[in-house]
Amino acid sequence: MTAPGPVSANTVPASMVTPRSTVADLLADLAGVADRGVYFEGSFTPWAQHLRDAAIRAGALRRWLSGDRPPHVGVLLPNTPEFSALFAAAARHGLVLVGLNTTRRGSALAADIARSDCQIVVCGTDTRDLIADLDLAGVRVVDVDGPEWSEAVRRSDPAEVVEATPDDLLMLIFTSGTTGDPKAVRCTHRTFATSGQMLAERFGIGSDDVVYLSMPMFHSNAMIAGWSVAVSGGASIVVRRRFSASGFVADLHRYGVTFANYVGKPLNYILATEPHPDDASSSLRIMYGNEASAVDRQRFAARFGCRVVDGFGSTEGGVAITRTLDTPDDALGPLRPPTAVVDVETGEPVPPGVIGEIVNSSGPGLFSGYYNDPDATADRMRGGVYHTGDLAWVDDAGYVHFAGRLGDWLRVDGENLGTGPIERILLRHPTIRQVAVHGIPVEIGDEIEAVIVADGDLDPTEFGEFLAAQDDLGPKQWPHRVRIVDALPETATFKTVKRLLAQNDEPPTWRRAGRTFR
Repeated sequence: MTAPGPVSANTVPASMVTPRSTVADLLADLAGVADRGVYFEGSFTPWAQHLRDAAIRAGALRRWLSGDRPPHVGVLLPNTPEFSALFAAAARHGLVLVGLNTTRRGSALAADIARSDCQIVVCGTDTRDLIADLDLAGVRVVDVDGPEWSEAVRRSDPAEVVEATPDDLLMLIFTSGTTGDPKAVRCTHRTFATSGQMLAERFGIGSDDVVYLSMPMFHSNAMIAGWSVAVSGGASIVVRRRFSASGFVADLHRYGVTFANYVGKPLNYILATEPHPDDASSSLRIMYGNEASAVDRQRFAARFGCRVVDGFGSTEGGVAITRTLDTPDDALGPLRPPTAVVDVETGEPVPPGVIGEIVNSSGPGLFSGYYNDPDATADRMRGGVYHTGDLAWVDDAGYVHFAGRLGDWLRVDGENLGTGPIERILLRHPTIRQVAVHGIPVEIGDEIEAVIVADGDLDPTEFGEFLAAQDDLGPKQWPHRVRIVDALPETATFKTVKRLLAQNDEPPTWRRAGRTFR
């Protein structure tokens, strides 16, 4: 393994020179830059031209927007320079972008568009069929690959730059929807500018860096942990239309990528590809994201000679937990105020080893509420405390360990259990590539089902022996059922949708009797 060493860059990141309070301020620093910019499918657009393109698009959109309604523009596109230019147009010219999930369909997608007050929905060749038959009364649909948009852009004058404040709404980003209907998170200029500059400084991102964007740009991971980091550091970006494991490896070597972000299982998928002889000496310095397993982080760092940093946070921005170099592999990071782990019922801090909810005890953090959903906002901020809905426990050394979502509580023989610790233990098995643990309601409490994706054949006898050898697996944490599948149901951001597992009534592959599976 090539050790990553201290994080540094050949140039000083923009964020370390003069802090910026808005995305518009960050982009102003790039308005004259011609030697860095946006790479996409063999093309390159300097930042200066990219921002001129953004101003022209803002001018075209302004002609169609009604002044008596919120200037909300829905974007239903894969990752393209058009998406990036539209976000820059929103940031510099007073629009609000709405990231529309390209995996949503029918009435669910129409509801997202209506709830977010879109006046315009921008689509393209890849996505126009998704809304072709929807009733979108009062919404103008614009196809960026069609003649109307081409003519509007050709005839448009660049829009004037509009002064922004840190608390101005910039983008509505829908939550992943792993536990229920997605909610539109209000993301302000502060959301992107603060996080982008912090990460650019933390990882030494500067003008010599190349940031890779393959996670969907309608989601916060790409825009906050990728795009905003690049802009904050004055780096170039590589836009990948959609994530591809083999494409990642090829692009890494083609473009000299130095920083990439991820969410969910991409590391696992990349590791399944055939290694390239130059992987260990690649240009990649930092792979930053969340929800990768400890095993995948270690293997990825060894293969690509980089540093993998797995953080904890959410689209809402209410809580962030940062790993330190001495954080155990299976922990999120040290518990630092105002983050706390509290009893779900009483709100009081729990002792070490006891599962509770992760909260921000000081208030909302960067959370600015859900758009058009005051009840959900109030529920998230009960008692003036930001509630993540995530479960965790703290070890004796003060490190936080993820234990699942509130909806992942299992009640076995009168004891509350989290799914996260069970999943981490099962992933130690050399044949198990992915696993999701959930509860099957029975007459009293739950039975535990482990849904497994394996790289090879699993033997039930050997599986039971493996579980018996795990000294930190409690007797009540043993799965009652095992279901072996080809793939787990996922969101567009590679998160497992456990509610779909619970709806599956297929019989298990094995059942447990005592400590024997058959």
